[in-house]
Amino acid sequence: MFPITQDILSRKASELGILDVSTATIRQIVALSMALEQEANEKFVHLELGNPGLPASSIGIEAEISALHAGVANTYPAINGIPELKKAGSRFVKAFLDIDIPEKAIVPTVGSMQASFTLQLLLSQRLPGRDTILFFNPGFPAQRHQAKVLGLGIEQFDIYEYRGKALEGKLEEILSKGNVTAMLFSNPNNPSWINLTKEELEIVGKMATKYDVIVIEDLAYMGMDFRTDFSHPFEAPYIPTVGKYTDNFIMLVSGSKIFSYAGQRIAIVAMSKYVYERQYEFFTKFYEMPSFGDAYVFGVLYTASSGTGHSAQHALAAMMNAACDGKLNFVKETSEYGRRAEKMKMCFINNGFHIVYDKDENQPISDGFFFTAGYGDMDGKKLQEELLRHGISTITLSSTGSEQNGVRVCVSTLSKDQDFDILDQRLKAFKNEH
Repeated sequence: MFPITQDILSRKASELGILDVSTATIRQIVALSMALEQEANEKFVHLELGNPGLPASSIGIEAEISALHAGVANTYPAINGIPELKKAGSRFVKAFLDIDIPEKAIVPTVGSMQASFTLQLLLSQRLPGRDTILFFNPGFPAQRHQAKVLGLGIEQFDIYEYRGKALEGKLEEILSKGNVTAMLFSNPNNPSWINLTKEELEIVGKMATKYDVIVIEDLAYMGMDFRTDFSHPFEAPYIPTVGKYTDNFIMLVSGSKIFSYAGQRIAIVAMSKYVYERQYEFFTKFYEMPSFGDAYVFGVLYTASSGTGHSAQHALAAMMNAACDGKLNFVKETSEYGRRAEKMKMCFINNGFHIVYDKDENQPISDGFFFTAGYGDMDGKKLQEELLRHGISTITLSSTGSEQNGVRVCVSTLSKDQDFDILDQRLKAFKNEH
């Protein structure tokens, strides 16, 4: 029965070894909310975990089944990717981002999580004294945790105060120290759903070139800025990317959200030709492979998994080709998240909440997979705990590196009118108590 008492919340967190709910990982919060569900004997509204809320693409499923029937399960896939996926990945990036990536620089990974982990490792080795990753906050907490696990240096800043031209000054301040090897951000952004403008992407590209920093652009939600229709392959408007403004870029393109294929853990790394072919002295000595691309594929990625799931590669290739052929409109399909976000935002706003990251410069943010919510001047930890007490599970903005008070809301798990009614009822109960 909600609301749960603070004593029960604290006890369950302690039983799960959670020292501080506000800094717990997303999976820890899921475990805590499930334990509290049993205590309350009532289901939570789960807004913490970004599982796709749409069916997996049937095109991918059918291609994967066909590949399995053809016998790929008993054969190791090529570590650098099957030819079908390398070709489809290059074509897909050209169709929707208008960027030319050579097929050899398309590399499959076990989701973008494996990609960001292994790339951060290699990037920290490329130049002496460059062992630090710059994170644009707020960001996906797991990627910053990866850098921590690897023992890398971490630079970070909250982009809230540094939109537009202010971004250039902040990057100049940080990159001029000379210790940053790469900067990492998602666009659209997890958790805030801000989208860097073309001006901001141009600034990032210019600074990356000036200071020889590699940009990792995580495109987990590519095309989901629904204010613009990016659904037409090989036609403008194209999805904005930093790849238009520097050669120092690596893109992460995952099948998890755009094709709702999260369970099969499949993504591609798409490197610029310049990044792939650039040679480093350390790689020659350590890996006996001078180029970045070869050191990544055969030196690092091979040790991490000995290849990416064979049948999943066939699935992603089929889905990408279908999108390029106009047979799979992933932008239209995922626009359902925009509808859900609009309804959920109203539930929060009508109950006294506000949107924390609310604009891209002067334009209201898009409705999409995530948004951020605050309640007056209540700090994020208190807000998260009080929402948990009322049967709503979220993560704090502080856990994403943000300096703002509030929580991240994921819209994927709510789809029926009844779901939104339950959320509204619980937010009203929260409001009445506070």
